[in-house]
Amino acid sequence: MQLQWKNRFLAAAFVGLCMTQAADVIPPDVRRVGAKLACLCKTCRNTVGDCTMLECHYSKPARAKIASMVAGGNSDEQIVASFVKDQGVQALSVPPAEGFNVLLGWMPWIAGMIGLAAIALFIRRNNERAADAKAMPEVDAETMEKYRKSIEKDLAGVD
Repeated sequence: MQLQWKNRFLAAAFVGLCMTQAADVIPPDVRRVGAKLACLCKTCRNTVGDCTMLECHYSKPARAKIASMVAGGNSDEQIVASFVKDQGVQALSVPPAEGFNVLLGWMPWIAGMIGLAAIALFIRRNNERAADAKAMPEVDAETMEKYRKSIEKDLAGVD
């Protein structure tokens, strides 16, 4: 009989632990708006809507603020604008495509094209130098005849 009470107590404790885990379920409205906002805890690179850190010092209060603003009837854009007003553009999970951010998006492509142009220029210059090095210098006929006779004389002694 005592064993049954122990089992029931352990089952109740287990259910209680599971319920506390389930209490952190994020409502869909908060998840939707939180997906537009970056978690600024400096530890993870998630959004407020999908930050998995338990007791995150940024996303937990942000979710509560989002939930209260949704309950107050604010639209998603108003909530996001409120966070941008408080924390600046860094609060957004995706920076707006304007100004310097556009240049940052194109910069890897520009750098790649500059790199390919530098490689092509390097190859072209080295090929020109190699062609110049392979070109034989002009030798007059008198010098060529002198060396030819010297070679024939040396080869005649080999037989």
